[in-house]
Amino acid sequence: MAAVTLTACENNGIEGTWVEPVPGMEEMVQGFCLEKGGKASSVNMATLQYETWSQSGDKLILTGKSIGNHTTIEFADTLVIEQMTDSTLTLVRDRMTVNYRRQ
Repeated sequence: MAAVTLTACENNGIEGTWVEPVPGMEEMVQGFCLEKGGKASSVNMATLQYETWSQSGDKLILTGKSIGNHTTIEFADTLVIEQMTDSTLTLVRDRMTVNYRRQ
């Protein structure tokens, strides 16, 4: 199934699979896949299920569901695109900066 997800995410602009090391387990990665048409999916994050994405200027909006102990909460995160190259993406939310690399 992962191969299908990676194939669906082409390297056009911000579309693609973006990952970061899992804190405390740097040999593993987590992140998200932004597909053409606004579909989003999570990479190695079972409790955070991305569903859609959109971009408005320097803002990336991710929506989905956070799955906890017998509770599912819908969310929308607005992140500032601080920097983007063909292989890196730096996002900021509040005072937290996260550096992703294209997979």
